[in-house]
Amino acid sequence: MDTKSDQVIYLDNNSTTPVAEDVVRAMTPHWREQYGNPSSFHRLGQAARYAVDVAREQLARLIGAQPRELIFTGSGTESDNLAILGTLAAYPTKRRIVTTAVEHPAVRDLCHRLDSQGYQVIFVGVDSLGRLDLDAFAAALDDETAVANVMYANNETGVIFPIREAAALCAARGVPLHIDAVQALGKIEIDVKSSGAALMSFSAHKLHGPKGVGALWVARGARLRSVQVGGPQERELRPGTENVAGIFGFGAAARLAAERLKNGLSTVASLRDRLESGILERVRLAHVIGDRTSRLPNTTNIAFEALQAEAILVALSEAGVCASAGSACSSGSLEPSHVLEAMGIDRRIAHGAIRFSLSSETTAEEIDRALEIIPDVIARLSALGCHEAPAFSRQEPPALAGG
Repeated sequence: MDTKSDQVIYLDNNSTTPVAEDVVRAMTPHWREQYGNPSSFHRLGQAARYAVDVAREQLARLIGAQPRELIFTGSGTESDNLAILGTLAAYPTKRRIVTTAVEHPAVRDLCHRLDSQGYQVIFVGVDSLGRLDLDAFAAALDDETAVANVMYANNETGVIFPIREAAALCAARGVPLHIDAVQALGKIEIDVKSSGAALMSFSAHKLHGPKGVGALWVARGARLRSVQVGGPQERELRPGTENVAGIFGFGAAARLAAERLKNGLSTVASLRDRLESGILERVRLAHVIGDRTSRLPNTTNIAFEALQAEAILVALSEAGVCASAGSACSSGSLEPSHVLEAMGIDRRIAHGAIRFSLSSETTAEEIDRALEIIPDVIARLSALGCHEAPAFSRQEPPALAGG
C-alpha cells in the first residue's frame, strides 16, 4: 500500500516500519542474479557470503561490536529465545531466571513456559512511570540464577531501562544479562561494549529494514549453546541457510540508521512532543502513560479515559490514522496490557491506552493532520455515551503519573 497516495498517517512504527527505498534497492539483486548459497564455494556462493559479511560489519558498526560477535537470526523473537534458552543450556544446573514484569511477549511468554517446566522465574516490577525497581532486581539475583533479562526500552511506553545499572548488579553476582534491544535499535545510541551485557537482541524491521531478520550479539566469553541443529551456519548457533537478501537489507538499514543517529533525532522527538501536547490540549481526559523524561524519542502512549482502545483504533483507522494498543484481544474484549497492569494504571484509563510511534519518515504535515483527526474521533466516541462526562475540551488534562 502506498501510504502517501492513500493519505494514511502511519503512527505505528514500533510495530513495524516501512522498508527504506535504499534498503529495497540493496536487497533486490540477492533475489535475482546474486542468488547463491553462502555456504557454496563457487562464485555465486562466495558473492552471497561476502554480502552477509558486509551486513555483519554494518550492524556491528552501529552498535559498537565486532562483526564476529553477531549471529543473524530470523527475528528479534528468535534472538530472544536463543539468548535465554542457549544460556540456560550452558548452565544446566541453574534453574532460576530473573526478568521484568513488562517484557515483550517474545520474552514474557517464553518465561511463562519455562516456569511451567520447573524453572523458577522472577518477574521484577516497575513503578507507576514504568521504571524498573532496581532494588527488587538486585534482590532477585542469586548464585542459582542462570540468566537475567531486561529490555532496553519498553515497546508500549518507550520508557528506557537502566541497563548499565542492571548489568553491574548482574556482574556482581556472576549472572549473564540479556538485553532485548529490539525497540531501541536505530532510535537511540547503543554501545554493546559499555552496556555490560552478555547478550543483546535486535530486529531489522524496526529500523526500516525487512521483516524476518534478526540478530543476536554475543559478548566474547559469554557461554551460549545452540538450541537448534542442522548446519554449521552462524558459528553453529543458528543453523540453516542464511536469508541473504534480508541480512543484506538489515545491513543497509543499519548504515542508514547510523547516519540518522549521527545527525540526531531531535526532529522525531519534536514531532512526537508536538503530537502529544496537541492531544493533551484538545482532549481533557487524555493521559500520557510512562516516564516522559527517559523514553524513546519516537514514542508516546496516551490513554483516553473511559474509552475502549479497540473502538478508538477502528475509528482512527477509518479516518486514516494507523496506531496501536498494547493489548491482546481475548474472547472479543480488549483487556489492558500486562505492561499497564504492572504499572498499576487504573483500568478505566488503561482500557483506552493508544500507542503512537513515529519514524524519521514522519512529517510535520502528517502530525498536524493527525491533530485534526484524533480529537474529532475521541469527541465522536465520547458522544456515543462511553464517557460519564464529555472528553473533548481545551482544558488542561488532569495530572497522572507521567502525564
